[in-house]
Amino acid sequence: MRMTLRDGCAAAWNEAHSDQVPAGGFPGKALTSARHPDGLLVLSSPLFSAYSKQFADLTLQHHLPAIFVFSNFPRAGGLMSYGPNLNELYRELGVMAGKVLKGTKPADLPAERPSRLELVVNLKTAKALNLSIPNSMLLLADEVIE
Repeated sequence: MRMTLRDGCAAAWNEAHSDQVPAGGFPGKALTSARHPDGLLVLSSPLFSAYSKQFADLTLQHHLPAIFVFSNFPRAGGLMSYGPNLNELYRELGVMAGKVLKGTKPADLPAERPSRLELVVNLKTAKALNLSIPNSMLLLADEVIE
């Protein structure tokens, strides 16, 4: 049986909610709603990347731990991220574009997943949220922001 992200969250925390952000809207509305979550898992979106500093500030203001996919969030003051390295993705995109320019049909290029994921933890934010990050997690982190 295949489990969805919502099923996994509900199994771990008894309850899971998802909110969609209207196109072009600021994604912080979910944080200011009457339903105050215990934490956030924010999946990839250019909209969230464009507002990473505002979103990081808002999660701190609402004392809300949040995990994002891309590392620009903890670098902007958010708690942590776990996902692919954008520089590596862009580099691979360049390699694929080069192959297309040399005559390879785009349909002949393999769809690939990132070969490596990176964990970035912001300890300053963890302290502000009164959270302790286990040493075992810090040892696994690719970057720790102090």
